[in-house]
Amino acid sequence: MYRKINEKSRGWDAKRIDVFLFLAATVLCLTFIGTNLFIKNAAAAQRAELILSRQCEDLFGGDLAGALITEFEERHPELRLRLEGADAGNSAERPAAPDIVFFDEGRFKVPRTALIPLDPYLAAETGGESPALAAEAAAKATADQRAILLVSFMDLLFYNIEILAAAGFDRPPKTRDEFLACAKAVSGLRAAPDGTGGFTGSGVYGAALGLSEDDPLALRRDVFSWIWAAGGELKAPDRDGRPYFAGGTVIDVIAFLEQLNREGTFAPGTFVRTGADRIEEFAGGKIAMMIASSREIPVLRKRMNPSAFGVTIIPGSSVAAKNGVALSGVYAGIGAGCPRPDEAWTFLAFLAEKSPALAAGLLAAPGSLPEFPGVFSGDYLKEDPLYSKALAIFEASEIVQGFSGESAEELEHVVREELRLFFEQERSPADTAAAIQRRWDSL
Repeated sequence: MYRKINEKSRGWDAKRIDVFLFLAATVLCLTFIGTNLFIKNAAAAQRAELILSRQCEDLFGGDLAGALITEFEERHPELRLRLEGADAGNSAERPAAPDIVFFDEGRFKVPRTALIPLDPYLAAETGGESPALAAEAAAKATADQRAILLVSFMDLLFYNIEILAAAGFDRPPKTRDEFLACAKAVSGLRAAPDGTGGFTGSGVYGAALGLSEDDPLALRRDVFSWIWAAGGELKAPDRDGRPYFAGGTVIDVIAFLEQLNREGTFAPGTFVRTGADRIEEFAGGKIAMMIASSREIPVLRKRMNPSAFGVTIIPGSSVAAKNGVALSGVYAGIGAGCPRPDEAWTFLAFLAEKSPALAAGLLAAPGSLPEFPGVFSGDYLKEDPLYSKALAIFEASEIVQGFSGESAEELEHVVREELRLFFEQERSPADTAAAIQRRWDSL
């Protein structure tokens, strides 16, 4: 009996030792894991955080924005990036005002006062490691630059190949006279309601303007682009670069637009339709020709047969030595309230380096930093017929500067009002241009 009890005791002791060893091992593992987590959290708490405006994701998409954030943080482990409005984690006490502000001239706009000047940083780049930013710094003639261009687009003439063919044209117009003749011929057609490709119904127009107040790019796209294409300027050198709307080219363009309107070639709703509305109508086969941004190429390819439309240069003047084109784009700047502007500039320089990838992600034309030859050359710009055409147009054109800032809205509001009066009343193109100039001078 004693022996049996003794054996049981020894078995129980062994079991207790095993349990003790297991518990000790568990405690050691938990202590190790906890210590590592504490160290990692402490290190993370010491990392400087930069908040990116939500437009980063809206403009580039979640996948591309996420890839940018991951790559930057791997390069700069001392910095942490967070999208505006995302979970703040250890930084919940910090206001969510963005340090890096993303915007474009269409959907997302910001006042200049919301950004800090970048001139000191750009000046330092002339001897730095970023060729793109060094070139940009050397090329900029104006001071007080507050954002860098990441991706650029240009306005083009889009045309429906099938509709032009039905009107008897085997190519798009090259001059304003050809554009007028083509628009008149198309507006005489009647589109088939059954989708067979014939033209027996109603509702096809040769051209369209979308000058709604709700469209920030309306004037530069549908009016100013005609002036620039003809070699005209909206900033007169002899007026110290002040806005100028009274030259002969401007008057010719106003007369041209009025003739298109008088001949009934414009789709209805000139002053209530936006550019987005016109894209819908073009995709639906209701408009034969329109001016739109190159950023609409992938949009229309999803809506239409890719071979159903083409792009070409906006018809200019036969006497113009070189057509002018203004660029729109996606920009990034440092928020005025940023507490770490030097770290924010590190991210801006990274974005400038990654601008080719951003342009490729958006299938942008002409793409990224186009004023600096050799900085960017995407395969799609060479291999895709529409994009190679857009790039050829850009390379044959001269970049012009449009209006920017808060004054641009006032200037464009005046043009829109006076053009509406011009279309509705009997007034000469010269008187209309003079009325716009008088109002511009009084601003």
